Amino acid sequence: MSDLVLSVLLSLVSAVAYAGGAIVQERVAVTSPKAAYAPLRRPAWWGAGCLNGLGALLHVAALAFGPLSVVQPLGALTIVLALPMSALLVGRRAGATAWRGAIMATVGLAGLLSLTGSTTEQSLDGTQRLFVGLITVGGVLTLMSSARVAHRHPVVRAVLLAVAAGGAFGMASVFTKSVTEDWTGQPLEQLATLLAIAGLAVTGMLLSQASYRGAGLAAPLATATVVNPVVAATIGLTMFGESFRYGTIGTMLALACGVVAAGGLILLTTERIGRGRRSRASVVATLPHGASPVIPPVVPDSPAGLDSVPLPQRAPGPRRKPPCGGWTAEDIRSS
Repeated sequence: MSDLVLSVLLSLVSAVAYAGGAIVQERVAVTSPKAAYAPLRRPAWWGAGCLNGLGALLHVAALAFGPLSVVQPLGALTIVLALPMSALLVGRRAGATAWRGAIMATVGLAGLLSLTGSTTEQSLDGTQRLFVGLITVGGVLTLMSSARVAHRHPVVRAVLLAVAAGGAFGMASVFTKSVTEDWTGQPLEQLATLLAIAGLAVTGMLLSQASYRGAGLAAPLATATVVNPVVAATIGLTMFGESFRYGTIGTMLALACGVVAAGGLILLTTERIGRGRRSRASVVATLPHGASPVIPPVVPDSPAGLDSVPLPQRAPGPRRKPPCGGWTAEDIRSS
């Protein structure tokens, strides 16, 4: 088995683990109260973390055998695999548009894979790692600040956080590729890069979890899934010396395949968002004229959550003056 085939197989299994983790994360975000650290108290959230950790380990192994420009785009299979897994695990069926998008994404990725050239052994030196690291930190902080400003627009906020998450994950893969190329069996020599990888991975996971709140799974996951390979593949092509087959023509064909794959991901996103809007519109259309939709009560997922549930308010009534001599037990019972 060649190194390229092995990296592809590892990438496929990694995408399955990532898709499972994303589905669990979305369910935790939907069912958790609005407290900032509520998901951390849920065992399911830690299970999603284990799935993401497994996906990350397999991804690292894939990077050790394959080029960035192939391994990272194959990560887009996460959202494609999330379709049948969502239908199987949580009973969420996908429409025809979503399946067309999945086919487009798969065809685009297959074309990209067929144009992959040979793997190089170039890496980033210390100055280059510091440069791209500072740019990444600045970009993530800027996107986080912008998302905080756009808190009244959940979809915009989710997309900004997802872009930051995708950039963090992409740069973590770039640094991982550098470590795998320069690994000499002495971890202390790569300590700074290993710490940067851990920080970027944790940051990306927390940002992706935050992006799912209030916007569902489709838009944040599609955004992060597109940004991640774009960032990593750009670094791979410009700084690692990677290339595609057939020279300039092959590069143009690879870009066209990337556009097809991105178009499929957009179809996946718009189908999910459009279906959510249609379901809300159908609920409102069935209400009598002038009636408002009924908002279900908030049910906390733990006894501690009862502290945040407001007590029912009594309707104001006329105040009774105490009789001469004060209230008696009979007066209190009659009230």
